[in-house]
Amino acid sequence: MGNLSTLIHFDYTLMIVAVGAALLGTVSGALGCYAVLRRQSLLGDAISHAALPGIAIAFLLTGSKVPLILVLGAAIAGWLGTLLIMSIVRLTRIKYDSALAIVLSTFFGFGLVLHTLIQRTGNANQAGLDTFLFGQAATLLERDVLTIGILGGIALIVMLIFWKELKLLVFDADFAASIGLPIRTLDILLTSLLVIAIVLGLQAVGAVLMSAMLVAPAVAARQWTNRLRLMVLLAACFGALAGVSGTIISSTASRIPTGPTIVLCATVVVGLSIAFAPNRGLVWDRIRQQRNRRDLKAAMEIQE
Repeated sequence: MGNLSTLIHFDYTLMIVAVGAALLGTVSGALGCYAVLRRQSLLGDAISHAALPGIAIAFLLTGSKVPLILVLGAAIAGWLGTLLIMSIVRLTRIKYDSALAIVLSTFFGFGLVLHTLIQRTGNANQAGLDTFLFGQAATLLERDVLTIGILGGIALIVMLIFWKELKLLVFDADFAASIGLPIRTLDILLTSLLVIAIVLGLQAVGAVLMSAMLVAPAVAARQWTNRLRLMVLLAACFGALAGVSGTIISSTASRIPTGPTIVLCATVVVGLSIAFAPNRGLVWDRIRQQRNRRDLKAAMEIQE
């Protein structure tokens, strides 16, 4: 009877973590397409690192580890960090990559300092905050999954509402400006959606690896199609697949961290896509080259 209850509890816990990871992969994969297409893949890394001090400040101000409060603090810090990057590039001669590195390291260092101060206060309630650094998906609870589902769903709905505007922003910002679209407002909106996608995954994957969840599914999807709509759909599916498969694999053996395993599964999907995608895949490209050589050789033999 005891073994049965343990099994039921394990399966239920596994289901909660798998659902949370799938939702996270869906949201981050879909929104990550815009970062990849705009060649701002490293922006996700900056946002995830910049969010760390927001989590610490939210805890210091409230003393609470309620996911919604910590996510709100992370979102504000990540959003401010991104706006700071954009302002540095616009107002100074500093290049985008340099501004990215400066803000990322500064915010992350500040977050580590605050985290150390929290540990030294001796507040027993601070236990578990370090999971936002490296992630610990196995600790996801129902309320965490609910937060990911609600906020992630809102982000995806906003993306669909502004689908045409964001599509123009990504592919032809100059034309969008010429027809009167508010480019800066749309840029801030898209950045805000990326911030939401990233901060939702900090507890599961961590600040160090979260950028991979944003980029990897989108890169994999890009190998299979040239259409944005299909790319977003594929990226969402690939992200969900990586989340579920990583959760299941990590549950089969002890002491295998779930977050990094999810990232590794996403990397495997990228590798398979690069190798076997019909239009861009290396394997099919090699086959086409060999076929073209045979056709050319046959044509030359006929002429002779």
